[in-house]
Amino acid sequence: MRLHTLQPAPGAKSTRKRVGRGTSSGHGKTSGFGHKGQKARSGRVGKRGFEGGQTPLYKKLPKIMRFKNYPFKIEYEVVNVEKLNRFDSGTVVDIGTLVDTGLVSSLSAKVKILGQGEITKALQVKVHAISKSAKEKIEAAGGSVEVVD
Repeated sequence: MRLHTLQPAPGAKSTRKRVGRGTSSGHGKTSGFGHKGQKARSGRVGKRGFEGGQTPLYKKLPKIMRFKNYPFKIEYEVVNVEKLNRFDSGTVVDIGTLVDTGLVSSLSAKVKILGQGEITKALQVKVHAISKSAKEKIEAAGGSVEVVD
């Protein structure tokens, strides 16, 4: 193989369609634009979503369908404070212990503790999120709270 023998593969390049070069070419006279009208004029670049003055489809759809932020929503598995009474005092309650007791479905789940009910035991709680009331109840019982990522 030599540089002067290199050429594109057969069929890789096609000739440009030359419009407006006589009627026998098949693309003469109006050059494929038809007769008159907005789409036959020069500089014809349509506005995205423009439907000729008719209300565009994206405006007919409800706003909720046009923008969705829920892919970024963080889903937490919820555990109430009253459920933590099953652990002994001084226990470190983390995702692993919650999975072992069946309060949370998997280790990859994000867990949030909510403040429903009462707690009587001092626990060391390590979770992804916790409500203000739950934190107050755990600390009032002599426990501690740590938020992990």
